[in-house]
Amino acid sequence: MRALEKAADVVGCEAEGLRVLKSAFDDENSAMSRAFVEAIDAISHTPGRVVVTGMGKSGHVGRKIAATLASTGQPASYVHPGEASHGDLGMIGESDVVLAISNSGETPELGDILSYCSRFGIPLIGITSAPDSSLGRAADVILPLPPAGEACSETHAPTTSTTMTMVVGDALAVALLTARGFTGDDFRTFHPGGKLGATLRRVSDLMHDGRELPLVPLGTPVPEAVRRLTEGGFGCIGVIEGERLVGIITDGDIRRHLGDDLSRVAVERVMTRNPKTVRPDTLAAEALGVLSRTRITALFVVEDERPVGLLHVHDCLQLGVM
Repeated sequence: MRALEKAADVVGCEAEGLRVLKSAFDDENSAMSRAFVEAIDAISHTPGRVVVTGMGKSGHVGRKIAATLASTGQPASYVHPGEASHGDLGMIGESDVVLAISNSGETPELGDILSYCSRFGIPLIGITSAPDSSLGRAADVILPLPPAGEACSETHAPTTSTTMTMVVGDALAVALLTARGFTGDDFRTFHPGGKLGATLRRVSDLMHDGRELPLVPLGTPVPEAVRRLTEGGFGCIGVIEGERLVGIITDGDIRRHLGDDLSRVAVERVMTRNPKTVRPDTLAAEALGVLSRTRITALFVVEDERPVGLLHVHDCLQLGVM
């Protein structure tokens, strides 16, 4: 089909743009590589925010870059250049750094922001395909997009250039994240909701603890343990020796001994020794993997062999942990 041929052409064209961009980063002495290091240094030493700005398609890409920066721990926001000329320049502080995007570098709506940065000594980083443009001359650091054809050859609508710009923004965010030692726990702070937030939760966020823990000591008669197991509602009960978890009894263990006289038997007769456990700082997704691989429904959470919680498979699934 002609439509599929065109789709393949578009993907190929944009992939070629990214290949050229990667080549620029592979060369440590390229203009892009040198400027990128300067941009990271400028942002890292800025006490304020990264204020991203751009018009049209560049503005849409700028919003995405600002959102990515913010979600990875770098305070950032987007300011529309048109609104900036009508009062929103006040949103740019002298402790901020401005990241301006314009493929041509001649976007007239950026004029007031460029002048504002110059007047108050606000660091200005530009992303453009035209380093000799108005933006290129005004910027303290210019990230030059290497030459690449737009995927829409009929109208030269922003396609390849916007893809390359977005990738440069992602590279800035990830490089800054790495430089700060940003961890999964930090990322989870900014993503408490949704599937991603659920995946990044720790077992300690989901586990049952305190009085909810179904535990009995060694030597407890099985009938007493069964009563506690039923009351707990977790389908299992832990067996402890002192403060140490030494075994677990599940509904299945009791069913396997239904033909035996358990009225005078202690829990060690029917328990499973050395049960599977996890630590409180284990990722919930990792714990769910243990549950799935071993075909069990609950895990005791231990610290120094001492049970501190219980994680049930339903706790993971209800919060969308996958």
